[in-house]
Amino acid sequence: MPALNLQSEHRSCRLVFPIGHQPENCEGTRPHHPIVLAAAGGPNNRMNRRAFVTGLGAVLAAPLAVEAQQTGKVWRIGWLDITPLTTPATLKTANAFVQALRDRGFVEGQNVVFERRYSEGGENRYAGFVAELIQMKVDLIVASSSAAVRAAKQGTSTIPIVMLGTANPERLGLISSLARPGGNVTGMSNQLGGEASGKMLQLLKQTLPRLSKVAIMWNPDNLGSAISFKEGELPAAEALRVAVVSLEVRGPEDLDRALMTIASERPDALWVHLTANPFRPRLVEFAAKNRLPTVAQASSWPQAGALMSFGPDLADLYGRSATYVAKILGGVKAADLPVEQPTKFELVINLKTAKALGLTIPPSLLLSADQVIE
Repeated sequence: MPALNLQSEHRSCRLVFPIGHQPENCEGTRPHHPIVLAAAGGPNNRMNRRAFVTGLGAVLAAPLAVEAQQTGKVWRIGWLDITPLTTPATLKTANAFVQALRDRGFVEGQNVVFERRYSEGGENRYAGFVAELIQMKVDLIVASSSAAVRAAKQGTSTIPIVMLGTANPERLGLISSLARPGGNVTGMSNQLGGEASGKMLQLLKQTLPRLSKVAIMWNPDNLGSAISFKEGELPAAEALRVAVVSLEVRGPEDLDRALMTIASERPDALWVHLTANPFRPRLVEFAAKNRLPTVAQASSWPQAGALMSFGPDLADLYGRSATYVAKILGGVKAADLPVEQPTKFELVINLKTAKALGLTIPPSLLLSADQVIE
């Protein structure tokens, strides 16, 4: 497969990053943000950051206009997600998926019905949700987390499942390989590797030069979160000589204990995994009261009041996932659609929060940000 080519779409976006060579088996894609490359000593060649992707193969490039033209058919799609759509960031992400489907002729309220279910921090709820969706005879299931995809895969081997952005799907046993997923699961991977973990710590170091201890909130029951913590954050912190306070939060019942640990350990910063999304309002409030710089992967965090975020553009992942849904509803088998990885990354900084914390964000970092919240 040819190397991915990225071309700028938005004048306001200042970040650029090169895309690494894509091996023929599709399993070595390593698109990078320039700050990741600076941290890792990567190549100097640069391409525009905002992009459309070419060379995705004939299956995904096939015309999409005819896919929704099955007269009288109303498609029922199960949608498993973590939190309800209550913030501008989550609405933007979900709308990217809905609009991309609309562009392909699948219109909610006309020929598509979404059955949405949210775990709100209780990952054990997914199994029940999947049973409901199977009873409803949904045509397809989309899922935003590894726990949701795993529950769907365990519940059905016949209903197609599209990942909206799942970390390490191959290692978690959700697919056979990125190039040939097999079974009934395909879609977008959200795996980043140690480079992204090192990048986040580099960002914190730039903002907090005296950073010596960081608390990381993760979920040991979520395999994607566990892999990221053990193989990404811990080695990266050790390399930069930053102590780690481990905050294991499996659900709401663990949150109070985690906050007590933060109060006693007094870390210099808090780093939250996506599994902490259901607790975002309380954590942002706690961080503000305790003057604790907080960082995350998703832009919904700084938009809610955290200091900054760096990670894949989730709206882009959701939008690209719609291509899989359209192809599958058009008759293509999930097993025949290779899993793709992130190609767009975004850095979001909340300057208002930085000022409230008494922090000075380096001008070079502000210039690199996709969005600065003032």
